[in-house]
Amino acid sequence: MQHETILILDFGAQYRQLIARRVREAKVYCEVLPWSASLEEIQSKNPKGIIFTGGPSVVSAKDAPIVDKGIFDLGIPIFGICYGVQVIGHLLGGKVERSAEREYGKKPLHVTSNHPLLQGVEKETTCWMSHTYYVSEPPKGFKTIASTDTCPVGAIANDVQKIYGVQFHPEVVHTPYGSQILQNFLYHVCGCKGDWIMGDFAKEKIAALRAKIGDKKVLCGLSGGVDSSVAAALIHHAVGEQLTCIFVDHGLLRKDEGDEVEEFFKGEFKLKLIRVNAQERFLSKLAGISDPEKKRKIIGEEFIRVFEEEAKKIGKVDFLVQGTIYADIIESGSKHGATIKSHHNVGGLPDHVDFEEIIEPLEDLFKDEVRAVGRAIGLPDYLTERQPFPGPGLAIRVIGDITEEKLAILREADYIYRSEIAKAGWDKHIWQYFAVYTGIRSVGVMGDERTYDTAIALRGVTSTDGMTADWARIPYEVLERISTRIVNEVPHVNRVVYDITSKPPGTIEWE
Repeated sequence: MQHETILILDFGAQYRQLIARRVREAKVYCEVLPWSASLEEIQSKNPKGIIFTGGPSVVSAKDAPIVDKGIFDLGIPIFGICYGVQVIGHLLGGKVERSAEREYGKKPLHVTSNHPLLQGVEKETTCWMSHTYYVSEPPKGFKTIASTDTCPVGAIANDVQKIYGVQFHPEVVHTPYGSQILQNFLYHVCGCKGDWIMGDFAKEKIAALRAKIGDKKVLCGLSGGVDSSVAAALIHHAVGEQLTCIFVDHGLLRKDEGDEVEEFFKGEFKLKLIRVNAQERFLSKLAGISDPEKKRKIIGEEFIRVFEEEAKKIGKVDFLVQGTIYADIIESGSKHGATIKSHHNVGGLPDHVDFEEIIEPLEDLFKDEVRAVGRAIGLPDYLTERQPFPGPGLAIRVIGDITEEKLAILREADYIYRSEIAKAGWDKHIWQYFAVYTGIRSVGVMGDERTYDTAIALRGVTSTDGMTADWARIPYEVLERISTRIVNEVPHVNRVVYDITSKPPGTIEWE
């Protein structure tokens, strides 16, 4: 089945992932492409509509990212956001000027037209602005349908060409009717029906995998996390015993995690699972390495080497399965955007892989969509709702070089943290929570004696897909209980701190 598709052309937007999330929440499939995508590539996707994102550039600058003007002649509805509407104004003969002062934050929005794009939007509401330049005069054929006190051209529409734009950001929660505006574009302008349903996706993906794989053998790296588990389950549904899963215990897992993974997938799920205990191998390679990107590269390299060795033992293996998800691909960056950090399933791979092909069955999905697929194919809630755990494991939660002693301290602190969160019933409210070995030592007093020991940081965030996140407001009494237990029960720890940084500006992981 060919899903209706919306293309998002990215001009370097901070919120590009959020736009994609809002579109998919409306049950419409979308893809993010760079602004420089050719007209041929755009047409090959057969999109129902195109969204131009915001971006940090100035449209009149010499090196500004500007789309091929021919895009407006394709007959595809277009919706520009912030810099995106400035691109429309600039290319079609409007006027884009610098604001007297940079606008950032909530602004009153006045809806001046009963236009389908603004259907269901209050006449007086608020919107989120973030710009220095703005469209001061819309192009010929466009009408202004909303404004603010400082931005007279807040939203524009050309119903003949089906080209629209807003100077504000409808994708953020600070614009109360933003999702409504995006849905109006999708449904009223583009004519989308909303056919992006996870149950259907799972059936189609299983059938496609069965056709692609045929009678060949498949090898899957299984960590026990949500992504790799759902990927393995999809392949298992498609080809059964042709799938062999290798669980590499790299010595960087949480307390008792290796045994739990093996017990579930070998016992309950009946997967053909090989457990490789490679703790010493990984830790020796990581010895003395402090740089987080080097840690990721080393771990990615070793994973592939282990896969290759195990593949030789079990005979010819044609496909390697990875649990890469769409957020990994976007956040790992490309030549069109800055790399935030390389992910284990993307940037951590070596150049040479000794397999015929890599299969990434989840590469089109965000995290919450992966969970929905897991539920659709019968995985239990305790697995599909499990909090994310990075491929490099505790290697990127130990700041600095890695030793057995540091890992032991971190495992115990993390176990206490997770246990107390679950006991308090907060495990259902926090998207991800973990401890970090900071590598910082500080002065303390324990038993009337001066100590100079390790500080453990606790991280807890709320999110839906990891693209943005807010720090979790864990009750003080729960944090107090966690801190007391960690200091009392974990050797060489005399201080516990709680991280209250949101994403952005911070990332969820510390490294």
